[in-house]
This record gives sequence, C-alpha cells and structure tokens, in this order.
Amino acid sequence: MHTMDANAKQWRVVNTDSSFVGLLLEDAPIPKLGERDVLVRIHAASLNFRDLMIARGDYPFPLELPVVAGSDGAGEVVAVGDKVTLWNKGDRVVTLMIQGYLYGPYTTAAAQTGLGASIDGTLRQYGVFAEWGLVRAPRNLTYREASTLTCAGVTAWNALYGLRPVRPGETVLVLGTGGVSIFALQFAKAAGARVIATTSSDDKVALLRRLGADHVIKYSEDPEWGTTAKALTPGGQGVDHVIEVGGAGTLQQSQKAIKFEGVMSVIGAVAKESRPMPSILDSWINTYTARGVAVGSREMMEDMVGAIEANDIHPLIDGREFSLEQAKDAFHYFVR
Repeated sequence: MHTMDANAKQWRVVNTDSSFVGLLLEDAPIPKLGERDVLVRIHAASLNFRDLMIARGDYPFPLELPVVAGSDGAGEVVAVGDKVTLWNKGDRVVTLMIQGYLYGPYTTAAAQTGLGASIDGTLRQYGVFAEWGLVRAPRNLTYREASTLTCAGVTAWNALYGLRPVRPGETVLVLGTGGVSIFALQFAKAAGARVIATTSSDDKVALLRRLGADHVIKYSEDPEWGTTAKALTPGGQGVDHVIEVGGAGTLQQSQKAIKFEGVMSVIGAVAKESRPMPSILDSWINTYTARGVAVGSREMMEDMVGAIEANDIHPLIDGREFSLEQAKDAFHYFVR
C-alpha cells in the first residue's frame, strides 16, 4: 500500500529565461483537498513545445508566475473531496489542459485556466485538481502513453472534429512528425480518411508510412509540396483538412494544397524559416476556412478517449525517459 509523505517534489517556473534557469525543483506541501477536488498521484508527465515557451517567456497566452510547470499528466486518484461524484480512489485519469474548458465554445474565461500557465500543472508527484479537470485514461494505454493526450492529442482531435468533422474518403494533410501531426494522422486514418504527410527525413518517411500515411512528401526536396499534395487528391481538387503547425514557413504551401471549402486548422509555428504568408483575403479568394485551434474541451477529450480505445490507437513516444528530478534535462533534450 502506498503511503503519502506530507511534502512532495515539484518543478515551478519562478521566472522566465531562455536557458530554463527559472525552472526550480522544490519540496512543497501536498495541496489540501476542497470538497469538489481530487488528489492524483502523477505517474507520468509529458512535455510539449508550449512548456518550453512558458519557461522561456515567449508564451502568448495568459501566464501567472510562479506556477508548477507542465500540462500533461496521467495518474491514479488517491483521495477525493466529500462532494466529488465523478471519481473514486484507484481511478486512472488524465489531466484536462484548460481546466475551465468543459464543453461548447472556447471562451476568454476558460483561457485563464491553463495548467502549467495560470494553474499549477503536472511536473510534481501529487496534484490536486477540480473533479471536472480530469478525464478517464484510455484502458488500452499505459500511464506513460496516456500522459501525452492532454495537449497534442485533444488538439489534433479538435482540428479534425471541432468545426467540420472529418469524413470517410476525405483527405487530410499533416505537416511533419510532431505530436499533434502524428495524432491527427492516426485519428484521420481511424475515421476512414486518406492522409498525405510531409517530412524532411528519410527515416521519418518510413515511420509515416508505417503509421498509415497514404502519401509522404519530402518537403526538403520539393519546395512546391503544397501543389504536389493537391495533385495527389481525387480529381486534383485539394485536401479537405490541413493540420497546419508550421506557421510562416509553411502557410503558403498549405494554402496551395487546400480545396474549396476546406478547413485549415492553424495550431502552431514550429517551422524555423519564414516565407511570405497568405493574407486574410486569401481565404476568401481560395474559399477555405482558416481557424485557430486552442487544445480542446473536456467533452472532446472524452470522445477522443473513446476513439482511442475503439481503434486501439497508441501515441508515438520518444525513446528517452526522465525521472522527475531530471525534468530540466528533459527541457534541454527537447530543444537539442
């Protein structure tokens, strides 16, 4: 039987710096439970590009320092408040990144409730969360696998289902092999869609094909990869959905790939180079919808968990694993 100490280790962002010197390991009291709160022993946590931005000081959304770092975590419920009805001791759970984003449209109020930004996050041994700030972990995933769903998983789900749900026979373009793109590839294939993927690496070409990509384009060898992608669609009409994570370096080509009435989900800006970008008017001239995607709601995450179980989907996880005490090493490994 596991017994709890009065204190537990946690990593807090106390100030921002490009070398993560403001990310500090501390001993802190285990938070007290409110009547609607749940205490979770966190078994695994995963990092996202968002976590790096917060620690470096270039996160463009609400941030309140100091804050316990990390949004993604999976663990076991070890105690519940007197009025909690959703969870019992022993339940396996995953954190909801935007704790106030439960269902319906994303709101400015919900945006103030991000784990690891405005609310203490997951890089700690124990965390207290509101009972609605957790989702059931998929039965087919380990804690380590489930800890990747909070940010990248539900963001990909929102991109494919949040505005106009992907349908069988449609074509989805995913850029690169980051977490959101890999989840989107798997979710799209499970929905019966065709997937075109881009990469610059020969090794990743094989990986993307193994995961089910119907076509893989090496953008390092094909600067007009957007036109190439469009030509690969039925009748050369273009792709129905673009999972756009590159930003200034890729938007122009993504626009060339999309069909009339297609949806471009704009999720990030990880491309290192900058190119001329489409303007708002281009979405009118080319008749597509561009939408910013901010993670996803609890309702979306529950739907995603069901799909993961039904299709036995497993996240692609980097081979390196770090102890909690090595979390700062993990940040540096991420940006290597």
